[in-house]
Amino acid sequence: MRENDLLLENISKIVIYIILTFGFYIFFNGHNAPGGGFVGGLVFSSAFILMFLTFDAKRIKKILPFQFHRLITVGSLISISVMIIPVFFGHELLFHEDLYVELPIIHEIHLSSVTMFEFGILLTVIGVVMTILLSIVGESS
Repeated sequence: MRENDLLLENISKIVIYIILTFGFYIFFNGHNAPGGGFVGGLVFSSAFILMFLTFDAKRIKKILPFQFHRLITVGSLISISVMIIPVFFGHELLFHEDLYVELPIIHEIHLSSVTMFEFGILLTVIGVVMTILLSIVGESS
C-alpha cells in the first residue's frame, strides 16, 4: 500500500459519512423544499462511488452485501405501490396523506406518504447509478 492510498482511505472515510448525512438531510427535507428522492439518491450514489474509487471491490462487497440492480426493482415497486394504492380507497392517483406525530424530545414531526414515494425513487436512483458504474468497471452488481 502506498502512502497516498492510506491518506485517501482515511480522508474518504470521513467524507463518505459527511456525504451520507447530507443525503439524509436532502431526502427528508424534500417533501417541504427542493430535494427528495432523486437528488438524495444522487448524493447517496456519490458516496458509494467514492467508496468504489477508494477501496477495493472485495472490501466494498463486504461492507455493502446487497446487489444494486435489485434496488431498482424494489424502489420502483415501492413508488408504484404508493402511487396506486389510494385508487383502491376512492382517491385520485398520487393522492397523499399527511400525519403529524408528537414525540417527547423532538416535538412534532411531519410524516407523509410522499416520503415513501420519494424513498422508492431514492432506491431506484441508487440502483441505476451503481449498476451503471459497476457495469462500466466490469464488476457484477
